[in-house]
Amino acid sequence: MVAFNQDEYKAKTKSAEQAVKLISSGDCVYIHSNAAAPQALIHAMTARAPELRGVEIYQLITLGPAPYANQECESSFRVHALFVGPNVRQAVNDGRADYTPVFFSDLPALFSSRVLKVDVCLFSASPPDEDGFMSLGASLDCSLAAKQHSRVTLVEVNSQMPHTYGLNRIHVNEVDAIVESNSALPLLHTEEPGTVEFEIGRHVASLVEDGATIQTGIGGIPNAVLQCLKDKRDLGVHTEMFSDGIVELVQAGVITNARKTLVPGKIAVSFAMGSKKLYDFLDRNEGVEFHPTDWINNPHIISQNYKMTAINAAIQIDLTGQVCADSIGTYMYSGCGGQVDFVRGASHSAGGKAIIAMESTAKNGTISRIVPVLNSGAGVVTSRADMHYVVTEYGIVNLHGLNMKQRFAALINIAHPDFRCDLEEQGWNLHRWLGNRVAV
Repeated sequence: MVAFNQDEYKAKTKSAEQAVKLISSGDCVYIHSNAAAPQALIHAMTARAPELRGVEIYQLITLGPAPYANQECESSFRVHALFVGPNVRQAVNDGRADYTPVFFSDLPALFSSRVLKVDVCLFSASPPDEDGFMSLGASLDCSLAAKQHSRVTLVEVNSQMPHTYGLNRIHVNEVDAIVESNSALPLLHTEEPGTVEFEIGRHVASLVEDGATIQTGIGGIPNAVLQCLKDKRDLGVHTEMFSDGIVELVQAGVITNARKTLVPGKIAVSFAMGSKKLYDFLDRNEGVEFHPTDWINNPHIISQNYKMTAINAAIQIDLTGQVCADSIGTYMYSGCGGQVDFVRGASHSAGGKAIIAMESTAKNGTISRIVPVLNSGAGVVTSRADMHYVVTEYGIVNLHGLNMKQRFAALINIAHPDFRCDLEEQGWNLHRWLGNRVAV
């Protein structure tokens, strides 16, 4: 047991303005991600922009503002986004910030190996327990790996941060400065799913078997899927992201984790974003364990879950099964994230299923998301060889084991009817591998 000295805690407690004086020009700073972005430290660091130069910032999604990414701070801070969130998206696409494509499973190793060098970590945490351990609360992901070789660790101890369990603790002795706050965690609002999303949700739910362990994200389609699982039994959860829809299924007795292979009886997660109800649910809930992404997202680990069912989204899919999920053409929109990690893990699970779900169209039905070829500059996140199930509101296809002609036909059959003739015509004109033209 590490000794906890209350006097040491008090000695380390400073104002945010005092704490960020430990950041120097040229430092590489890691910012705690998702709902755990330390708002007081972020704003205090940004206020030092006139006196700082060349500070490199590593981050995944951070909820709340990212003022250091504003144009007027360009000479002081440069963001390296490991996943492009809304608050840095414009900076990335304007060339004032950078995007690093990386699978979430690889993130901790990039920090621990010093490929990504970190000098200062900015964390948010729950107040310490009686032994001096603070919980990293709503987000773990790669944070402790980033801290491993950092020179300075600054922690915003937030009385509203949920105390969570798992491999996400940090001791008061390990930090250099503490800033106390009482700030509501930033919320992630999602709209109620619409008719099309519920139709997709019903199709996906038909693939989820009783006793399966599921992974899903957040947004209209994942929310619809979760709402369509209410007649299932003994589902488990092994997921990078924990959302409100999971809470509802736990409370309804659908998610019990009783038949889960790994961490039985508990939800295994890496970070959480959502409503205050979600954060309250997590607080001192021993039924949820936080693990780093090199475990949660490790395809070998994922595959050990019986009936692992991974549900992910896409921006575009071409007629060979290539999935674009991080950009709209050359416009960087999100990131590689954990999609491939879970697609590969689930596809190698006994009874597992890897599912990509998406609406068949975009821009109010004017554009097909199923396309003959991906847009110029579009990033292939999931390769055609990795693809299994694809779901739209028009049905389900399983591409695994299908040749190129068969994929061509299968994907057209779940495209929006208004685009099927054009897809067939363009496909035959573009793809020589289709050979002599025959009816699809």
